[in-house]
Amino acid sequence: MKHLEENFKLAKKQDRRAQKELYDLFSAKMLAVANSYTNNIHDAEDILLNAFLKCFNKINDCNDWKSFPFWLRKIVVNDSISFVRKNKNILYADIEIADDYPEEELEENLNKINIEEIFSKIPTGYRLIFNLYVFEDKKHQEIAEILNISEGTSKSQLSKAKKWIADYLKAKENGQKHTETVKN
Repeated sequence: MKHLEENFKLAKKQDRRAQKELYDLFSAKMLAVANSYTNNIHDAEDILLNAFLKCFNKINDCNDWKSFPFWLRKIVVNDSISFVRKNKNILYADIEIADDYPEEELEENLNKINIEEIFSKIPTGYRLIFNLYVFEDKKHQEIAEILNISEGTSKSQLSKAKKWIADYLKAKENGQKHTETVKN
């Protein structure tokens, strides 16, 4: 932790070596965050580089070295969302689907399979809302504001994402291939 504190203070003074140390320390985790939104490693790498540039240009906005990892993650998440919004044709349907898949069952099954495998296959719109709701702990109202959609659409897409994941897990459990196709 002492090392992080020192590098943070030096990076605030635009010390390139300290910035590289911070990059080396956090880049793998932040790349995984970006990739969870884009599902494309090349796009995630672009987001990562831009996020670190933004981070080091605005590092004086972050007051405490202890909050730096969270502040950096917020930059990566926001840049990832902006990227997906600008570069993906995400279709949202305002169709409510009954939530037949309790979260406990879904979480239990998710533990049995490689989450990265699921996120490489789940449609972009579902993945984006699922990430925001589950991993970023956003409320539907916040998701609606971030993505410029209705709160009902956010709820609907989360329900569809859960159904898609549950269907995928059931197919995987039975040794079958998940055949549902949804446009990204």
